[in-house]
Amino acid sequence: MGYSFRPVERDQQYLMPASLRDWLPDDDLAWLVLDAVDEMDLGPIYARYRTDGWGAPAFDPALMTALLLYAYATGERSSRRIEQRCRRDIAYRVICANQTPDHATIARFRVDHEAALGQLFGEVLRLCGAAGLGKLGLVAIDGTKLAADASRDANRPAAALDAEIARILAEAAAVDAAEDEQFGPDRRGDELPAELADRGSRLARLREARRQLAEADAERQRRIEAQHARQTERVARGERPGRAVKADAEHRRRWAERNTTDPDSRMMVGGSGWVQGYNGQAVVAEDGLILAAELTQAPGDAEQLVPLVEATMANLRAAGFGGRIGTLLADTGYWSQTNFEAVETIGRTRLLIPPRRGPRPGSSHPPQPAAERMRRRLARAPDRARYKRRSVIVEPVFGQIKEVRGIRRFRRRGFGACASEWRLICASHNLLKLWRAGRATRPPSPPPRARGTDRRQDHSRRG
Repeated sequence: MGYSFRPVERDQQYLMPASLRDWLPDDDLAWLVLDAVDEMDLGPIYARYRTDGWGAPAFDPALMTALLLYAYATGERSSRRIEQRCRRDIAYRVICANQTPDHATIARFRVDHEAALGQLFGEVLRLCGAAGLGKLGLVAIDGTKLAADASRDANRPAAALDAEIARILAEAAAVDAAEDEQFGPDRRGDELPAELADRGSRLARLREARRQLAEADAERQRRIEAQHARQTERVARGERPGRAVKADAEHRRRWAERNTTDPDSRMMVGGSGWVQGYNGQAVVAEDGLILAAELTQAPGDAEQLVPLVEATMANLRAAGFGGRIGTLLADTGYWSQTNFEAVETIGRTRLLIPPRRGPRPGSSHPPQPAAERMRRRLARAPDRARYKRRSVIVEPVFGQIKEVRGIRRFRRRGFGACASEWRLICASHNLLKLWRAGRATRPPSPPPRARGTDRRQDHSRRG
């Protein structure tokens, strides 16, 4: 008796053409992404392509959009590794219909359509709303620090930036003089070095960093003068002058240095210490759906609350959500009396935010009525139970992004590029929520659009 094994015929040729539909199960994430992209308005992306049929054929923007959304959903953001997966991974091959865009094409598509890709967050949110996702009874808000594509060691003070700019310009002048002497005035020999010829070169980044430092220094001086003026007024009224402007080492470092690799990034405290990066803000519904995703350079959260609430309401209206936020949960970092009054009166949203500690007994600072009102509210058992849900709602979202998908650092540089990437990251998170919800493979029909608009904006798919 011999072994009984299945035959292994690697050289066997297909007698009939293979079908991509047989490569993946019907409930695979790839099919959901393709169906979702078919329901999206890609007009802003198609608008950048020619409609006269001239030129070499381009990859279909819908294909490229689905490729990026699927890659981000599975934690793959390197254009070179995405290209490799398009050759070797079945799901990627299904999405690309057995075509293989190279890494340069993928990277260029991401750069050329930076703003439009960020707007896909609203398109995905609309599909999720049509599928019944987005419980608005309890909504939590929080921020997380993500590293920039830059090193902390690349931070430089103004003097070092000036010296580096002078060195590069002097080197360029020396090269010009040497080439003029070698080639003479009648020949092309005066080209700039490679690092100066490119607008994205080190010199451009140095000048941008120096410009930002000058603006930051002027802003810091304005704050110091305003603080001194307020202290003078308090003394004139017979009150204590209050605290002076911070002057600790890290505060001076934040004001007096900029990064030469990504001048828009900032030093800020993250969960594991200081991070050179950005502050990613998210508003999350009770079922884990992200309702708003914004990026900021500010290390603190207090100034982000009102803009986030406004962005959330705008997103909900655009996505066709019928209800409004019941109770908004946030940690102490978002507290201020101004925020409390603005959100509860203008935004008509109920807040649960633990205020900061009140003034010490005997202090000249009077207690804030809003803070006392919030403390009384949180002392009630129902509201105290609601607030305990804050971390359960929002923290798992950051855990899924950072731990499960491994997204801890931006791939792009510059605030605009990173803000677009953050929205794309959050849009892919919502796609995963839609896929895991157990709905039909094809997303439900979204709410009707305004009259006179077309999903493709009548743009041709031809490259």
